[in-house]
Amino acid sequence: MKKEQFDKEQFKADVKNALRLQYRKHIDDATPQQIFQAVGSVIESQVVEEWFKACQAYEEQQTKIVYYLSMEFLIGRALGNDLLNLGAYEGVKEALEELGVDLNAIEDQEPDPALGNGGLGRLASCFMDSLATLGYHAYGCGIRYHYGMFRQQIENGFQKEVPDNWLVNMYPFEMKRPEHAKEVRFGGNTRIEYDPATGTNKFVYENYSSVRAVPYDIPIVGYKNGIVNVLRIWDAEAINDFELASFDRGEYEKAVEQQNLARTITEVLYPNDNHMAGKELRLKQQYFFISASLQEALRKHLSKYPTLDNLPEKVAFQMNDTHPTVAVPELMRLLMDEHGYGWDEAWDITTRCCAYTNHTIMAEALEKWPIDLFSRLLPRIYQIVEEINRRFLIEIQNKYPGNNDKIRNMAIIYDGQVRMAYLAIVGGHAVNGVAALHTEILKKDVLKDFYEMMPEKFSNKTNGITQRRFLLHGNPNLAAWITDKIGDGWITDLSELSKLKVYADDPRALQEFMNIKHKNKVRLAEYVLEHNGVELDPNSIFDVQVKRLHEYKRQLLNILHVIYLRNQLKEHPEMEFYPRTFIFGAKASAGYQIAKLIIKLINSVADSVNNDPALQGKLKVVFIEDYKVSNAELIFAAADVSEQISTASKEASGTGNMKFMLNGAPTLGTMDGANVEIVKEVGEENAFIFGLSSDEVINYEHNGGYDPNFIFNTDTEIRQVLVELVNGTFDPDTEMFRPIYDSLLTDKYGMPDKYFILADFRSYMEAQKRVEAAYRDQAKWSKMAFLNIASAGKFSSDRTIEEYVQDIWKLEKVVVKD
Repeated sequence: MKKEQFDKEQFKADVKNALRLQYRKHIDDATPQQIFQAVGSVIESQVVEEWFKACQAYEEQQTKIVYYLSMEFLIGRALGNDLLNLGAYEGVKEALEELGVDLNAIEDQEPDPALGNGGLGRLASCFMDSLATLGYHAYGCGIRYHYGMFRQQIENGFQKEVPDNWLVNMYPFEMKRPEHAKEVRFGGNTRIEYDPATGTNKFVYENYSSVRAVPYDIPIVGYKNGIVNVLRIWDAEAINDFELASFDRGEYEKAVEQQNLARTITEVLYPNDNHMAGKELRLKQQYFFISASLQEALRKHLSKYPTLDNLPEKVAFQMNDTHPTVAVPELMRLLMDEHGYGWDEAWDITTRCCAYTNHTIMAEALEKWPIDLFSRLLPRIYQIVEEINRRFLIEIQNKYPGNNDKIRNMAIIYDGQVRMAYLAIVGGHAVNGVAALHTEILKKDVLKDFYEMMPEKFSNKTNGITQRRFLLHGNPNLAAWITDKIGDGWITDLSELSKLKVYADDPRALQEFMNIKHKNKVRLAEYVLEHNGVELDPNSIFDVQVKRLHEYKRQLLNILHVIYLRNQLKEHPEMEFYPRTFIFGAKASAGYQIAKLIIKLINSVADSVNNDPALQGKLKVVFIEDYKVSNAELIFAAADVSEQISTASKEASGTGNMKFMLNGAPTLGTMDGANVEIVKEVGEENAFIFGLSSDEVINYEHNGGYDPNFIFNTDTEIRQVLVELVNGTFDPDTEMFRPIYDSLLTDKYGMPDKYFILADFRSYMEAQKRVEAAYRDQAKWSKMAFLNIASAGKFSSDRTIEEYVQDIWKLEKVVVKD
């Protein structure tokens, strides 16, 4: 929708009419939620018109489609993003103002769709935005979780998980598509039956249970180009959802038993898998959305073409991490059992269609399934995996005769487990890491045997973010200022930001930039006051760490340093100290006890620090509850310092680091993940780097030689910090934080200080001192922060997608005619 096409008067009339039809209300009597629903439905009708045109272009041009398979899509709110991409944001804002309605308030009525949790899901959503904006035909395929992972509440400092009921009101941006429903089968058994018509054996699947997978489509709008792609999320329904006979017998629960069993598949993201029932549900979820997505992809292909022989030329399946890896054997099953292909032909098609993105260096995070569970739940799929493994072992033996280490290191089935990452590598034509360092570690360490055997499959695709969400929408004042300086080309070509560098020594421009930063800090301070009841000083340094809570991300190092600062200020109240505000936001998985305990520690330290009159307000700590995309936009825009402090070699890439950089927050971090490339782009003088290198960490892990107790015994300041965890300083229960203390100094939970927190503590302290010194020199700091923005051009997901397109997917652009 071009700006000149937006009819303000018609829009106002449509909103009023929608309110009458949906709620029998006039706009003056309607609630903000009702107005949001009305506005959403009107905008959705405009999107559908664009969608029709895009679909016509897809049909005429018959371009190749990529199906992006992911357990998560953390899309954020749709209304504002769609309005920007349609080119209608300002027009709608003006129209609503004339109706006495604030668009920002209406946007706040929209829930964040609970379809993801962390960086994996946000990356997938950035990619969908970029695919549409760049003009490529794509489907995102995932699950319509009813309650997401959870909505986080903080009670007495502890994380409490409650259902994230984002569907409690109608979600106006989704469309149910029951005509494309698919049957997905679990359990049962297979038998071989001779088919006299073809003279071949065929596999018959019987005694199974099944559910109906029903798709809901969410349109993904490209930026002012007429392209509308689809995020297709699958919900589960029973094949027979109500048994009247059972109901008539008074067996009321049995009457709806099948529907309840089906619903469990799509209730929550990442159910707790500390028990077998949780593991089974996770595997069932993975197969559910993959089978449905692949069945529909083949149906769609055969509606256009007479054969599946050309599937690799017209379809790409990208597996986002190991969760979708069952796509490999499921595609084989569909090709062989449903469409009559032989093994060799099916394998050729499968391996040319599928590709795998690895998102982790940590061996324990490479997904594995017990063969008893896998074979019981997916008997035919397990048969296919066994055959893939058998044939691959022959390849290994032929290439490395007598080398049992290669078999042990590479077998898809080994030690009673199905190793999904290995299946993804063998079953696809491409494997990519998500940052240069990450990819090198995969090739040299984690997946070195595979790289040695099949180096042609491996490549790097450094992650990126969409500037349209995290600058244009999330930081509108800065976005407008940038456009005023260099034009709006950066919105679709982020490398244009380099044009800002001519202003790096312009005091007036830098002051304007810092004024915008201050306004954003005031905006975040107002949010924190409303939600946390803590008053923040916008003139203090906003030092921010927001990301999934995991030990390797080292939120613990951050809060231990805060304890150190607290101690220094109490012991030396006269010391020179620039006021600091430490802002945290993170969710810990429900079953990850030590991560949840770290959240409790952060909140206990916050209670102590924020209420200590001796600190005179110089130090504040805030934990932002229920971190998600909508409040992330406020946080990134306001941050002064970007905490990217993971243990070197553990973070695959990170994308929060890029969002902070794009909004003018210098990186305080280790040389890990994409930090390495950020520093290369902006210059080490415009970042604060500390800690062990990835090579040093890996050497310690392989060869030993690290003793955290030596640091504890010889560094009195660090020892004081740790002792305060267990002496009642932050909780009357002296045993409350004992597990954290023990994890750093004993082998009770494995290797002591597994993530090298004490090893990097002193280096981190020194880096923090450099931050303070730099911030005191506002001329220096403003230039550093500004150059981070001007150097962020590489880190657009548009660039990442173009690399996937050229190297892996081989897509062609779609052109939509006006």
